[in-house]
Amino acid sequence: MPHRLSQKHSITVAGHRTSITLEQAFWDSLKEIAEEKGVSINGLIAGIDSDHPDNLSSALRVFILEHYKQKPA
Repeated sequence: MPHRLSQKHSITVAGHRTSITLEQAFWDSLKEIAEEKGVSINGLIAGIDSDHPDNLSSALRVFILEHYKQKPA
């Protein structure tokens, strides 16, 4: 199944609704990482947002990249 280039999701972060647009591969990665950590996607995103509040979409992409770079091959 081909991935759509980008997909908008509405989530709640710190009690506020917001929309984030990411490529489907990044959404899939967020789901996988949240499952590994035993947290919800909203919880994972809230933690990332508290560390990098300026541009959440960019912060999520960097977080995912760093996560997979740190995993053993």
